[in-house]
Amino acid sequence: MNGIIQLLPLEDSDREQFITDNQEAFNYGAMEEFGLRDNHFEADGQIISRETIKQSIDGGEAYRIVSDGKKVGGVVIRIEGEKGDLDLLFVSPFAHSKGIGYAAWCAVEKLHPEVKIWDVSG
Repeated sequence: MNGIIQLLPLEDSDREQFITDNQEAFNYGAMEEFGLRDNHFEADGQIISRETIKQSIDGGEAYRIVSDGKKVGGVVIRIEGEKGDLDLLFVSPFAHSKGIGYAAWCAVEKLHPEVKIWDVSG
């Protein structure tokens, strides 16, 4: 990874692209892992439906993961006092294997130092 990871609050104007990018990243991961034999698709040939992503965004804090000025993924979290839930975390396929996911998670933890327990089970 060459640059610093930033978490920028999701802007309304970027919401649709965030959803599309999330679906592309999840579908890519499923194809890499399972190939054409995958039966994990939720709706409309997607691993995660638009509706599921929208509900996650609307119910939590959504951020774009930015590296070297480029949008490389996204994360949605929910915070309740000392407990945090990771709803979504995705990295664009072109940015895989560069430590971006780990760096983004570290940034989430720094953003919410009050959280003592994180649920990442989805």
